Amino acid sequence: MDVTSFGIDHNRLLRGIYVSRKDQVGDSVVTTFDVRIKEPNHEMVLDTSIMHTIEHLMATFFRGNKEWADKTIYVGPMGCRTGMYVIFKGDLESRDVADIITESFRYMAEFDGEIPAAQAEMCGNYLDHNLQVTKIECEKFLEEVLEQLTDANMVYPRQNV
Repeated sequence: MDVTSFGIDHNRLLRGIYVSRKDQVGDSVVTTFDVRIKEPNHEMVLDTSIMHTIEHLMATFFRGNKEWADKTIYVGPMGCRTGMYVIFKGDLESRDVADIITESFRYMAEFDGEIPAAQAEMCGNYLDHNLQVTKIECEKFLEEVLEQLTDANMVYPRQNV
């Protein structure tokens, strides 16, 4: 069984932006990024209301960005609730997306107003959001990780198997 994330040493994995996988789709490459907001097995995971709010805000940010809208394939939460997956068209590396990911977290940290598409007719769980705590978590990730990225926050620690 080849599940990329199962080969990562989650006990040594730091918060950051990682290339999770690259897939060939026809003549193109798509790159899946692991945007790891919480340190696995060391920090409390994100509440579903926070993950859900990040999903709505981050997807809206990328779909509304002139340069990245057509490159954005998917934005969604990890089942373990320690981060988000973002899939972009292109053969990309973490440094290639660091600025736009940082910009997205700045957008979320500063967001005021109604959460996009948080209405019953647009969302299957529209009551499960928490904008205030989401802003706090995004600001923390922005300041502690994104604004001072190093290779340690962009290269997966592999298991010694």
